[in-house]
Amino acid sequence: MLTTATATATATATTALATAPGTVDLTDPDLWARPDTPALIAEMRREAPVHLTDTVDDGPVWSVLTYRESADVLRNAAVFSSESGSLLGSGEGKVPVGSGRMMALTDPPRHRDLRAPANPFFSKGGVRGAARSIAERAGELFDRAVEQGEVDLVDVVSALPLAVMCDLLDVPEKDRDMVVRVCDVAFLGRTPEERRAGHQQLIPYLLHQVMLRRSDPRDDLISMMATYKVGGRLLPIEDVVLNLDNIVVGGVQTVRHTAAMGLHTLVQRPDLWQQLQRGEVSMDSAVDELLRWTSVGLHTLRTATRDVELGGRQIRRGDRVAVWVWSADRDPEAFDQPEEIRLDRSPNKHLALGLGAHYCIGAPLAKAELSALYSATLEKAALIEPTGPVRYNSSIINFGLDHFPVRLTPR
Repeated sequence: MLTTATATATATATTALATAPGTVDLTDPDLWARPDTPALIAEMRREAPVHLTDTVDDGPVWSVLTYRESADVLRNAAVFSSESGSLLGSGEGKVPVGSGRMMALTDPPRHRDLRAPANPFFSKGGVRGAARSIAERAGELFDRAVEQGEVDLVDVVSALPLAVMCDLLDVPEKDRDMVVRVCDVAFLGRTPEERRAGHQQLIPYLLHQVMLRRSDPRDDLISMMATYKVGGRLLPIEDVVLNLDNIVVGGVQTVRHTAAMGLHTLVQRPDLWQQLQRGEVSMDSAVDELLRWTSVGLHTLRTATRDVELGGRQIRRGDRVAVWVWSADRDPEAFDQPEEIRLDRSPNKHLALGLGAHYCIGAPLAKAELSALYSATLEKAALIEPTGPVRYNSSIINFGLDHFPVRLTPR
């Protein structure tokens, strides 16, 4: 549990244990593709809820592995702030661009102000209105994939969130091919340099559209963000662009990786595939369990605003604290038989979409897209056969598959 910090002999001893030589660097992206990682993380979680990770790029970081302590951190924005960074990788002591200006890098009440104009587009009611068109798009994607026969499932599932995002932004038809191509590079590029180049093309386009719609607004997400006022003043154009880029990144990446990893799981477990085919479990329940199981957003970063005790460790003001969502979502103290995939798991209070003020704004949309993709796969394909090995990406931000080559047999 999270309590006010006090210096104790126990804390001193546990800190010494946390800094012992041989501590695993959870920020090593190669770690997460290893088959022995689940057992390794489970052992670390049993040893202590919180470990000190000496990272290569970010210096010392407190790693939170248990569900209870992870929830404590995510709920308490006053003690664990997002403003100094929400993801590892910026470098030790460095504050990322957009701090205090982007949803992901602000705390309440500013965070609520930035979410407000986007909320109607991602609410459950708004998503219900779009569910039919999302399902139709997913069906069309898999019609083409099944007709083609041999495909890369990562490419197939990536197309849906990109198309839906273009709808939300009301990207003109003449620009859609370009926007999809740029996003492909920004999100699917093989190297950080390629992905950065994609964003450098996407951001000027978003800037242009924001300026156009500030003077001639429409009924779309760009217009709403561009014309929204906080305290009687429009948001700075730079802030609007940064938040739109953040929304596009989050909306595409989460669905892409969860869908591909979820389908990979179902291919490996034909019994689960058959449960869904026979209608023995609801798709809503299955989506939540595959979100928990994959937990593709491996971690969330916070910075302590004051001295505090967390899981027996003394966290000092300014310390970085990384919640390892993947580990928390496999904590046996929070989930019955967490190493079992139970598509009918209930309750299922996973952290894959966050918790507290920063709970994913696009959660209803992400779930609708995942449901549509899994349903379309079941409807269109009788069999999915791997035609080669999968290739994992090298990331601790959105861990997933770069390639998943398969042969689809039509129903």
